[in-house]
Amino acid sequence: MKLRFLFSFSALFLARLALAQTDLSTDTAPADDPTMTFLDEVVVTAAPLERTLFEQAQPVTVLSGKELQLRLQPTLGETLGQQPGVSSTYFGPGASRPVIRGLSDDRIRILNNGVTALDVSNVSPDHAVTLDPLTIEKVEIVRGPATLLYGPNSVGGVVNVIDNRIPDERIEPGLLDLPVRGVLESRFNSVDEERSASGLVEFGLGPVVFHLDGFKRKTEDVRIPGFARSERLRRREPLEPGEKEPRNVLPNSFTESEGGSAGASYIWERGYFGLAYSGYNSNYGTVAEPDVTIDLHQRRWDGRGAFFTPLPGIKAIRYQLTHSDYRHTEFEGEQTGTLFRIRGFDGRFELAHEKVGPFEGVIGYQTEHSDFSALGEEAFLPPTETHRHAAFLFEEIAVDAFRYQFGIRYDYTDVASSSNALFGPGDTRDFHSLSGSAGVVWTPVEAYALAFNVAYTQRAPTYVELFADGPHIATDSFEIGDRSLGLERSLGFDLTLRKQTGFVTGSASLFYNRFNDFIALSPTGAEWVGEPGEPGLPIYEFSATDADFFGGEVETIFHLITPTLETTEGLNREETLSGSTEMGSYHGLNLELRADYVHTRDRRTGRSLPRIPPFRATGALAYQYKSFGARLEAQYSARQNRTADYELPTDSYLLLNASLTYRWQAGPATIDLYLRGTNLTDEEARLHTSFLKEIAPLPGRSILVGLRTEF
Repeated sequence: MKLRFLFSFSALFLARLALAQTDLSTDTAPADDPTMTFLDEVVVTAAPLERTLFEQAQPVTVLSGKELQLRLQPTLGETLGQQPGVSSTYFGPGASRPVIRGLSDDRIRILNNGVTALDVSNVSPDHAVTLDPLTIEKVEIVRGPATLLYGPNSVGGVVNVIDNRIPDERIEPGLLDLPVRGVLESRFNSVDEERSASGLVEFGLGPVVFHLDGFKRKTEDVRIPGFARSERLRRREPLEPGEKEPRNVLPNSFTESEGGSAGASYIWERGYFGLAYSGYNSNYGTVAEPDVTIDLHQRRWDGRGAFFTPLPGIKAIRYQLTHSDYRHTEFEGEQTGTLFRIRGFDGRFELAHEKVGPFEGVIGYQTEHSDFSALGEEAFLPPTETHRHAAFLFEEIAVDAFRYQFGIRYDYTDVASSSNALFGPGDTRDFHSLSGSAGVVWTPVEAYALAFNVAYTQRAPTYVELFADGPHIATDSFEIGDRSLGLERSLGFDLTLRKQTGFVTGSASLFYNRFNDFIALSPTGAEWVGEPGEPGLPIYEFSATDADFFGGEVETIFHLITPTLETTEGLNREETLSGSTEMGSYHGLNLELRADYVHTRDRRTGRSLPRIPPFRATGALAYQYKSFGARLEAQYSARQNRTADYELPTDSYLLLNASLTYRWQAGPATIDLYLRGTNLTDEEARLHTSFLKEIAPLPGRSILVGLRTEF
């Protein structure tokens, strides 16, 4: 099915429905009002029993609704980059992965509806994640080890992007008393002339529910404040006479992307089964090189289903299987450079049992397979195949004010490289790893919870860490893997305090993670020289060391003015937030404070590990009056002068942001108009977590305007 057809069908259908609406009203309060915060949203990522945020042993953040809408960026990393404990790899506007508590790459698991994204974004920071934020409904971020459900390569955390491509419930009658719902959204951004549009429609025919979505985005080169290269780099490495420093615009930072999906589910009283087909295309500049672009394509099949209470003692059986075919070509001007390709599948099976004595839990099995190849002059990896099989058990005991959660997981991983003229004979490595965790959530009084979690993880090295051997231009290095690497072991602790209601709500977390045989890419001090006349590349080797990570996050909301309601008796929370006609004057003001900090130490050298985010703090005022919302936000990032060998420090910066929102009803449709200003003072800001921090600052002053229609 053509992506252009999927997108056009969704967008035109939704536009026609939106234009047909009349009877405007402005007296409703937003259903996802930012001045009202609750911790009872069900989370599906951190634990298989779908507990609320308040009941999780691990720290979890959920981004959805209006907050997600206002924070959307072209990449997943930048969309999530201001959440507590989360930064990004920022490789320009085209590619960015989340960094959680200083950990990234294979230690952060990026999922789409609970299964892996099946791309090569963990191979190199210039490779994009094949998930576009325009079509997602919710993102769940688990900070700290989440090994039981998703494997040891989630030792740093999990980002689960949730959409509804496979519906799991029937649609209630809505528009024209028909079982149909949808969304249409368009956006424009001044800093890169972004033009984007997305659409989604779902409708039911008896027990069958259909889903269609599509999006398209195009941006020009990003405007930046001042020079592209940092002042430190300009002093250390001045350009040749006659060369001109890039200024005000970041060269080769354009992006073009489009995608879509079609899915359908058969839903009955005690279960459902659905299939979805999706595609993602992206073409973007790599920024690191002025004439290199990446043309990316992914095609993916997803199947998912469940049986509820199929047998006595069994609460649910859930299963899903994803198959992906991904490729991207790196072009040097008009000439084809390197072709990356990965094919594979990810399958899961979970059985949730009813209580057996005090125990309630899930037993599961997961299998993954990927077939990777990189062909071309700049290929730094041989063709490899990776197989993984895993079994896990998760159990929970609730006793009075205590909720105990614990489990264990076993993984078998097989990594095999093929014989190749460039990389020599093939090799095979097998790994058996065991991980476990135990946690407790204590609720001493109704509004408070204290959670403690400990996790032990064994992570097998990836094919990149084992078999890399070649120039990696994106990171300006020559990378050499180590085929003798063994398991990476870690012991992590989390302590979290949560407050759910009252004048002050929020959470604060402390963590410590101790690694033995931490696999790091370290400089050797030597240099690789390629073709005559070309500059050399510093040689980096993957090797095992010992490392400590510790720090914390805090997210606090002071409810300065709470909504004043004339009549709320008999209304539940959803009716109150949706602006029931029984509501009186709606008026609220919150002060939001967030901060996070990570400190790392290589226990063998005493130095910091590379690209560790500095201390960050955010303060915001969020105001809501009926359908009108306003937000003023300041984001501070401290100077980072704890650096690894051959790494430059980065300066502090302060970004000022603001947003305005307005919502009104048009018949059965809800329409949101929003305006967002970012970096309003045009401050030069460089992310220490980015490989490009010395040549690519964050975008300058930007004004974004968007319109969203939902019915």
